[in-house]
Amino acid sequence: MTKREILGSTVHKLPTDLRKAIVSTPKVMALWQDITPLARNEWICWVISGKKAETRDIRIKKAISKMKSGMRRPCCWAGCPHR
Repeated sequence: MTKREILGSTVHKLPTDLRKAIVSTPKVMALWQDITPLARNEWICWVISGKKAETRDIRIKKAISKMKSGMRRPCCWAGCPHR
């Protein structure tokens, strides 16, 4: 498998586990490439803000599911406090 180029965000670096999940789901990859850098940053921050590994895993699965259904930003979250 070749490494596919994937766009980044404004503040946070895309973590490897989230990158793998995005790249392995073509519909999500297409959405990821289409959303703004700020929207990508919101997804990344939402995923990495979980304190426990199991919370992060759950958030990655939810993010993929939500993006697969067309959601462009995490819902019901205050947003990235780092920007």
